Amino acid sequence: MTSSSAKEYSPQEPPRTSLFTDHYELTMLQASLHSGAAHRSAVFEVFARRLPDGRRYGVVAGTGRLLEGIAGFRFSETELGFLERAAVVNRETLDYLADFRFSGDVWGYAEGEAYFPNSPILIVESTFAEACILETYLLSVLNHDSAIASAASRMTIAANGRPCIEMGSRRTHEEAAVAAARAAVVAGFASTSNLEAGLRYGIRTVGTAAHSFTLLHDTERAAFEAQIASMGADTTLLVDTYDVESAVRTAVEIAGERLGAVRLDSGDLIGQAHSVRRLLDELGNVNTRIVVTSDLDEYAIAALAAAPVDSYGVGTALVTGSGAPTASMVYKLVSRTDDDGEFVSVAKAAKNKQSVGGRKYALRRLDERGTATTEVIGVGRPPVGDSNDRLLLEHFIVKGELQPGWTGPEGVERARARHEASIAELPASARRMHRGEAVIPTVYMEDGE
Repeated sequence: MTSSSAKEYSPQEPPRTSLFTDHYELTMLQASLHSGAAHRSAVFEVFARRLPDGRRYGVVAGTGRLLEGIAGFRFSETELGFLERAAVVNRETLDYLADFRFSGDVWGYAEGEAYFPNSPILIVESTFAEACILETYLLSVLNHDSAIASAASRMTIAANGRPCIEMGSRRTHEEAAVAAARAAVVAGFASTSNLEAGLRYGIRTVGTAAHSFTLLHDTERAAFEAQIASMGADTTLLVDTYDVESAVRTAVEIAGERLGAVRLDSGDLIGQAHSVRRLLDELGNVNTRIVVTSDLDEYAIAALAAAPVDSYGVGTALVTGSGAPTASMVYKLVSRTDDDGEFVSVAKAAKNKQSVGGRKYALRRLDERGTATTEVIGVGRPPVGDSNDRLLLEHFIVKGELQPGWTGPEGVERARARHEASIAELPASARRMHRGEAVIPTVYMEDGE
């Protein structure tokens, strides 16, 4: 859900992202320039071999940020000067990087889409040189944001329509906080406390006061009076600094029936929510909402389902992926041209880290009711589906040109809609909090089948 600020958003210069990478990406580039293989056409693929333990599905997020970053993947005099002083690469490689512009194609699952083990989440088609040096940046964005969105999706499912607020900025790196807020909204959160996320992506921001505001004043009454006088009676008052019942009575006495909400941040949230709801109703504040916070995760939210709670504020568990802080995605070369210019499939053969060679295509098979039954991966050609099956790969970058609609606030809204539709078509077991295997299997359809 984006705010009106989205209408006022104007894209800034793409962020400089070229050194968000590992040393060995550039030394591989140097060696491949030396061998002459750097300019071979290549196909790289991002996928996850498995979901986090017990998860039923994952959610793709970060794509919009990633596409903006590829547009800004340039080497200025500052970056080139550092690489030269540090003797990271030789002069030939520096000259190549000075003129670097990604000129290939990028395909992938739409942001917000559900994914499963071995889903070809992102496909990069370009020269080896161009694709190689994007690896670390691609994975850092997709692994972080997809982990957050996957956790957020489970939380919004557990909330069952009650709004969730992202409140985790103080529990992570400042830039990670902005990315986490964005990923949470993609997966259904209603708002964030992070103002930078509001500025960049037009996301609705919310917040009122912490316990320190109450403690600053001589009495709780004085704090409430100041907040209501400043923000209006429809504000949210934090009522657990001292005694909850006394605070609720004071809040209603000052704000009257127009009191917007009260927030509970400690103690027995289920018991307190019931007692506060009864008290509010007895005092005539039947429309005053109850917001709960305090180290919530999807399981705590599910436990509060029968409690009279109106919204949830989630922090630490969200920005750490609720126990799965990475999506464990990898980036592998799956096809490249040989000396004759013909494409050949390549794959890693290590026993515990195998990959499947060949350019991939993806389709989600749906039954007659529109429920997903299988993730079908075509190798070398698109799999054949029937009328209600759904092709999954979108063409984000065409010959180096970013296609419109995937970035900025528009991209967030589009991703949010894709997530809602994608989750709606999954089997009902995807919405259960208990541990299990992926809700649909992934099958390969080899070239020629």
